[in-house]
Amino acid sequence: MLRMHLIAMSAAMLAVPLVPVSLAHAQGVVVKHLQPNEKSPIANGVWAGDTLYLSGQLPDPVMPADQAKNAPAVYGDTKTQAFSALTKIQTLLKAQGLDMKDVVKMTVFLAGDPALGNKLDFAGLQASYTQFFGTKDQPNKPARSAMQVAALAAPWALVEIEVIAVKQK
Repeated sequence: MLRMHLIAMSAAMLAVPLVPVSLAHAQGVVVKHLQPNEKSPIANGVWAGDTLYLSGQLPDPVMPADQAKNAPAVYGDTKTQAFSALTKIQTLLKAQGLDMKDVVKMTVFLAGDPALGNKLDFAGLQASYTQFFGTKDQPNKPARSAMQVAALAAPWALVEIEVIAVKQK
């Protein structure tokens, strides 16, 4: 009897995440995938109604690879990489008629910096973050999670940031 109860509870718990999806479908929410690069395995973002979910953004190099000198690209420290990723996010948001003020949730993945004994540089993240959020011109701050991960998809990356933004009515 206890086993049947546990099975029924498990089935009910699995069904819970389906409720918002079915309600969204019933309410006619439009879903639009932003896929400017067909070769990319992921979308830049996905609109679901008035909510934009942006994929994690990695930084651009501060100094591109120099093929002639066989020198690798330089991406900088955590502060530099966070600023680059946040600038990319701002550009993607603006292309969709949004701005940083519309960001309601941010998730930050930080890899340990080899220059710091593989410890995350939270101060470096904050130094860049505070240039975009909680300023005089843009006082809004999103809900945010930040965590250290063992590694990111790109071996040189110290920062990856994803956001959720909502179009203001």
